Amino acid sequence: MKLLLKVMIGGSLLALAACGGQGDDALGDNVADAADAKADTLDAMADNATNEAVEENLEDQADAVREAGEAKEEAIDDADVVVNNQ
Repeated sequence: MKLLLKVMIGGSLLALAACGGQGDDALGDNVADAADAKADTLDAMADNATNEAVEENLEDQADAVREAGEAKEEAIDDADVVVNNQ
């Protein structure tokens, strides 16, 4: 799971570096959508968990992934704004 998250982050940063600051929110939206998809998978795993502790852990991970995705989306969008103001 951690490896997949690192790969998603790496891909997001690579895409950010290549975007050139066009002021387009599509990249940020894609990052948030990818995080949501990962979080949805974690939620589904939580629904199928065999005990409550595992279920709560997976739900907490899903929440963290969603929050991280939203934070990255905001950072990407803010980076576009800064580039456009120069």
